[in-house]
Amino acid sequence: MDRERFSAACNAVIGKEKKRNGIGTLGEKTLHAVLKEYFEPHKENQEIKVGSYVADIVGENGVIEIQTRQFNKLLKKLECFLDYCNVTVVYPIPQVKYLSWIDTDTGEVTSRRKSPKRGSIYDAAAELYRIKYTLDNPRMCLCLCLLEVEETRYLNGWSRDKKRGSSRCDRVPTSLNEEIYLRCPDDYRIFIPEGLDAEFTSTAFSKAARIRLRTAQTILNLLSYLEIVEKTGRESRSIVYRIKDKT
Repeated sequence: MDRERFSAACNAVIGKEKKRNGIGTLGEKTLHAVLKEYFEPHKENQEIKVGSYVADIVGENGVIEIQTRQFNKLLKKLECFLDYCNVTVVYPIPQVKYLSWIDTDTGEVTSRRKSPKRGSIYDAAAELYRIKYTLDNPRMCLCLCLLEVEETRYLNGWSRDKKRGSSRCDRVPTSLNEEIYLRCPDDYRIFIPEGLDAEFTSTAFSKAARIRLRTAQTILNLLSYLEIVEKTGRESRSIVYRIKDKT
């Protein structure tokens, strides 16, 4: 992790976008553009064709693909790249977020406030499920980037204050807090919270990790596939799990 290089990437991308009236490079959103600049500042290594698809970055360590959402759309591309070389998928997680709102009638931007919600690695659960069958590929690496971001949203939602169901305008990263690399199945043990009994249910897992039950169930599905946990039986209607020993 290189915070100085990340800051330089932010300055480079945001400076260009201001000159282009807020439109990012090739129509990219700012978050994606900054991460691409951070991982590979040399333009000749960006937007390179590999097989039938174009990769964000191609270098001596293989392909780097930055995906901010909708991993289901990445799957076919990812499977293609893995046939050729090592692949690192970068997924940004806003750990600390500041929100501003844009009035769609006047264009006025409200003063920013800090979101009470703090992002964590568990926010990647739903996206990882969409590419589950690639996670144990020896050529596959996942990089979770925990960031501080400035997010702007339009006041066009369905609630009285127009915030619920609103559309996001952009996310601008301001700080890189941590990079977490998951290179092999055992690395996914990072998702196992402390305080679990030897055998546990998804409900117990959700309480220990302080996440929603559905998220806990998704994580346990992934960990079962990666052979990090195994099912040992049932407790009422709930599946009982145990953590397997490291291989």
